[in-house]
Amino acid sequence: MWFAVFALFLTVLGAGWLTRFVPTAGTVWMKPLLAFSGAYLFTLTVTHLLPEALELRAGHEVGYFVLAGFFGQMLLEVFSQGVEHGHVHHHTEHAGRVPFMLLFSLAIHSFLEGSILINDPVAGDVSHNFYAILTGIALHHIPAAFALMALLRLRLGSFRRALPYLLLFALAGPAGIVLSNYVVLDQLLGTGLYAALLGLVAGNFLHVSTTILFETSPDHSLNVRKLLATLAGLLLALAVDVV
Repeated sequence: MWFAVFALFLTVLGAGWLTRFVPTAGTVWMKPLLAFSGAYLFTLTVTHLLPEALELRAGHEVGYFVLAGFFGQMLLEVFSQGVEHGHVHHHTEHAGRVPFMLLFSLAIHSFLEGSILINDPVAGDVSHNFYAILTGIALHHIPAAFALMALLRLRLGSFRRALPYLLLFALAGPAGIVLSNYVVLDQLLGTGLYAALLGLVAGNFLHVSTTILFETSPDHSLNVRKLLATLAGLLLALAVDVV
């Protein structure tokens, strides 16, 4: 469990640190990575999160939470400006200001994602899709952390001033893991709330992943690199069932 905590924390920190060495303008590597992570998240949601939620709770009830997660994420993106999708903003009209609403929406997004990573009380170990979900969240956080740090550095003028706010984002996912596993685990599993939480995050993932996939090919033209990245994400998520 603590491996997941440190993995999410270090993924965000490492991706943000890349802005010191990688130009934030013209990031041609980001679209294939986004296509890969979007396909992975979408496949994982359809093959694992939704079936698990439906096993734990009646289907129509889970559907309500999926809808809440989907449209809730749409609302969060009003404030996050699409940073979850790796949108690197280069406008400077808010120079010197910390984008607190953006940070808050990203933190909620990350906290919810981390909160579904729980121990399996029956097996006494992590659930069978634990590492698959962890991988998807980590992949998703790489472009998000890079875009966030690029924005913060542009607004605040230095890496050092931006770093504390990157740390807040890095701690949000691990905080969700710790809360779910060490504070409210019994309540989540004993009342059906975990199924609701899975549905909520599934809706969240559906919105994020489909937005990423549509944005990486807005004109519906064939791009071999994006196509290969999408297929790789799909196949990796499907391979979880084999290994």
